[in-house]
Amino acid sequence: MTPLAFAEKYGYTVACAGCGNEREIGGVYCCDLLSMVMGRAKEDDAFLTVMGNVNTIAVAVLADVGCVILCEGIKLDEAVLQKAVDQEVCVLYSDEPTFQVALKLAKELELV
Repeated sequence: MTPLAFAEKYGYTVACAGCGNEREIGGVYCCDLLSMVMGRAKEDDAFLTVMGNVNTIAVAVLADVGCVILCEGIKLDEAVLQKAVDQEVCVLYSDEPTFQVALKLAKELELV
């Protein structure tokens, strides 16, 4: 499932489409400690976090994740959103807790 298909199915907001129609979500990684994400997230993972700063976009690029999903109603400011656009990082917004989003992804990916 692509990030944009996931967003459409569950009613999440697409803040930045990036490569969201070109990549398949391969797994799920939930973490707010960006140094851990750099070393542990896998390519094409959906990266779930509440960290809505420019470093989140940088880490998403470094880890080559499939998308960033900001949970708990967190939004990027305009400068950070522009960085996501520039780097073609798919960013989705959800008002749900991280666990709820991760559970939906896990079911979609048949991880549970």
